Amino acid sequence: MVVILKKSGQDVRGCEVKLESERAPSDPKVFTKIHMHFTVRGRGLKRNLVEHAIRLSHEKYCSASIMLGKTAEITKDFAIIEE
Repeated sequence: MVVILKKSGQDVRGCEVKLESERAPSDPKVFTKIHMHFTVRGRGLKRNLVEHAIRLSHEKYCSASIMLGKTAEITKDFAIIEE
């Protein structure tokens, strides 16, 4: 996601992702829900470009998200911190 933002000319200084999840109660106890909260730090970051980078990385480039999305509902949100 950071690479996508930098290619878009965004001055990204850092990115952190916190996850919350739920698993099935019985074996094989696969993940059923995953929520990702992105905190993106930088200067003059454009909200629409951050949202686009998160969506693109999740839907196209992240093999883990694509695999987990087969069994889990994945939701995302983000916050931008100006530095």
